Amino acid sequence: MGRTILVTGGAGFIGSNFVLQRIAAGDRVVNLDKLTYAGNLGNLVSIKDHPEHIFVHGGIEDAGLVHELLLAHCPDAIVNFAAESHVDRSIVTPEEFIFTNVVGTFRLLHESLAYYRALPSADQARFRFLHVSTDEVYGSLSKDDPAFTEASAYEPNSPYSASKASSDHLVRAYRHTYGLPTLTTNCSNNYGPYQFPEKLIPLVILNALNGKPLPIYGDGLNVRDWLYVGDHCEAIALVLEKGAVGETYNIGGDSEKTNIDVVTTICAIMDEVRPTNAPHNRLITFVKDRPGHDRRYAVDASKIKQQLGWSQRESFTSGIRLTVEWYLSNPAWIKEVTTGDYRKWITANYESRGAK
Repeated sequence: MGRTILVTGGAGFIGSNFVLQRIAAGDRVVNLDKLTYAGNLGNLVSIKDHPEHIFVHGGIEDAGLVHELLLAHCPDAIVNFAAESHVDRSIVTPEEFIFTNVVGTFRLLHESLAYYRALPSADQARFRFLHVSTDEVYGSLSKDDPAFTEASAYEPNSPYSASKASSDHLVRAYRHTYGLPTLTTNCSNNYGPYQFPEKLIPLVILNALNGKPLPIYGDGLNVRDWLYVGDHCEAIALVLEKGAVGETYNIGGDSEKTNIDVVTTICAIMDEVRPTNAPHNRLITFVKDRPGHDRRYAVDASKIKQQLGWSQRESFTSGIRLTVEWYLSNPAWIKEVTTGDYRKWITANYESRGAK
C-alpha cells in the first residue's frame, strides 16, 4: 500500500486529475472538496466505489473538519489544490477569493502544524505539506522578458493572483517560523480533461461544437505558457516524493501561445474531426478586454527538470488534440456541468463585452 494523502480541492479540475493518478499509483486518498460550481464528483465517477478513495464534503476554512480528518486518517502528506481560481470571477466577487485562498489556507496550515507537531519523529520526517499555486503571482511579462523563475519577484495584478500570492507567503511563513515541512509549486496555464468550461480552451471547444461565438479578449495577443494537466500532476507527485523541504518549483509546459493561436488551433482540429459547412474560425469574436489583463506569462521550469528529473510528456500539439477529443467524447459530463448557473455566468461575462 502507498501513502495516505489528504487532497484538498480534489473534485476540481487539476485536483481530480491528481486524485485519479494517485489512486492508480496505489495511494490512499482522503479527498476534501467544498463542491462549489467548479467542483464536480462526476470527475471522479471512475473511482466512486474505490476503497482507497474517501470523499469528504467540506472546505479548508472549516478548521474543525480539517482537524477531525487529520486525526481520523493520519495522512503522510497534504496536497492543497483548494482555491477559487478564475480571474474574471475574482474581479466581480473578490471577497470569495480572499476567504478561500487566504483565510482557508491559513486555517489549513494551522491545523496541519498542530497535527505535524503531535506526530512521532519518524512520521514527522516523512510528512509533507505541498501547496499548489500559480505563475500569476509573478505578475506580467513584456514580449522580450525572460520567463519567470523561482526567484522572480511577486507582482500580482488581480484579486485572484493577489490572494494566491498571499497564500504562498503564508506557506513560506509556516515553514520559516514553525518548521512545517512545506513545498510550493507554481504552474503555468493548465488544460486537459475535466476543466470547467469557463476557461478559454474548454469554452472554445464547446462553443465551436455548438456553433456559438468564440470570444477572445482584446486583440487576442495575450500570451500564456500551456501545460497539459496530466504532466502537471506527475510533476506534483515528483515534488512530493523528491522535492527539498522549503523549496519552490515552477512547472511549465514550454508552450507559449497567444490566445488567438490557441483558438485557431482548436478551430483547425474541429474542422478535421467535426466538419461543418464553413470553417470554425468564422465564429471568432473579439470582445472587450477584461480589466488588468496580464499581457504574458512564461515559466522557466529548468529547476524541476534539472534537480528532480521531470519532463513533460505532451507537447501543445499532442495535448490540445487529446483535450478536444476528450470533450467531444464526454457529452454526459458536459451536460452535467453546463447548468443554468454556468449559462448565467457566461452570459453576464461575455455578452456585456460584446459577444452575442
